[in-house]
Amino acid sequence: MAEPSNRRQFLIFGWTASMAALFFQAVGALFKFLQPQRQTEGFGGFVKAGQLEEFPPGSISHVQAGQLYISHLEDIGLIAMWHRCTHLGCTVPWLEEQGQFNCPCHSSIFNRAGEVIDGPAPRPLDLFPIEIEDGEVFVNTGQVVERRSFEPEQATKV
Repeated sequence: MAEPSNRRQFLIFGWTASMAALFFQAVGALFKFLQPQRQTEGFGGFVKAGQLEEFPPGSISHVQAGQLYISHLEDIGLIAMWHRCTHLGCTVPWLEEQGQFNCPCHSSIFNRAGEVIDGPAPRPLDLFPIEIEDGEVFVNTGQVVERRSFEPEQATKV
């Protein structure tokens, strides 16, 4: 017949079980820490901008989740521009009635390709790379492309 466990054996078993649980939790946390970061959905990763049909030629669309504008330049393609002014970082709205971006902070003006028309901004609006998969437009907001001028090669062909 088995001898009943006493208090000392119970405490040793409890302490051993606790240490084993702590060890496995630490190993799990270390494993999770060492795994490479996955691209996230949202700013700083890939953002699903929408279906290709949602961006007709000549349109400017604001994608709030990505903090960007998608401009479909006729006969050239799509460009994704960060809605942040290159002067001091203010959010630049698109003014449809004027056909231009107008920074409310220091009056920099940009055209539909993001080029500086007037103001203190030193360079065009920054770009993000675009990928089109199965008719879906994805923008990589984790990779900012600074530019000095607009070149047609910057656009993604559709």
